Amino acid sequence: MQLNIRHETRYTYSLPLAYTIQQLHLTPRVEAQQHVLSWQLSTPGHVHAYTDAYGNLSHMMTMDTPHQALSIVASGVIETTAPDRGRLPNGDTLSPLIFTVPTRLTAPTPAILELAASCLPDGRAATRDLMCLAEHIFGAVRYQSGATGVETTASAALALGEGVCQDHAHLFLACCHAHGIPARYVSGYIDPENSDHAASHAWVDAWADDKDYSGWVSIDVTHARLMTDAYCRLAIGRDYDGAAPVRGVRRGGGVESLSVDVQIVPQ
Repeated sequence: MQLNIRHETRYTYSLPLAYTIQQLHLTPRVEAQQHVLSWQLSTPGHVHAYTDAYGNLSHMMTMDTPHQALSIVASGVIETTAPDRGRLPNGDTLSPLIFTVPTRLTAPTPAILELAASCLPDGRAATRDLMCLAEHIFGAVRYQSGATGVETTASAALALGEGVCQDHAHLFLACCHAHGIPARYVSGYIDPENSDHAASHAWVDAWADDKDYSGWVSIDVTHARLMTDAYCRLAIGRDYDGAAPVRGVRRGGGVESLSVDVQIVPQ
């Protein structure tokens, strides 16, 4: 499948800013199941390209002249193939064990431990166990746009019973980490088809131990299904903080207004 993607992030401010710095994960990862046919990243200011510790193609954007608005546009065409049963070739140099450490957003609570115990064995899990967990989370936290924010923890989303894709991902990670099972956050895009879900998406990779396979399996918790060719992967990390498409700080500016427009057209 080919996905024609355009992603614009626009900030406007009530007062001029003196300085802005943004970390961008807006370039698709180099992976076996996706191939970049064309890609452009348009930003103001100074841009420095680098590869981060997780192998994500990243950019650091800075603006040190007065400004009251800025727009970041990423666009291009990605050719994707569906991984067999969600399985990803493990070309990583990092040990999967680094993805067993809880974070501020994925810290376990008694309710999370109870949810994890309903599906997962300790130390390792088969794909069927991981899918069982995704289905339980799908039932426990109803998808509701705007119900939570980027600072919402897994435990808060579970208590609320509502959330979005990043909450589903964080809750899945929290459950896996509580049982010593490697799992990592994935940010990217999905062809939303006819659903009301956003085209900018978050899901997970988890380490599966099946009879015929041991390695990463990519799971969309929000839809309780394995990753298909409808997905484009931008970045991986321990949680949202490490893999967010756009994340930064500013000096000045007063009140901030943010608008995000993502369009995906399958070809």
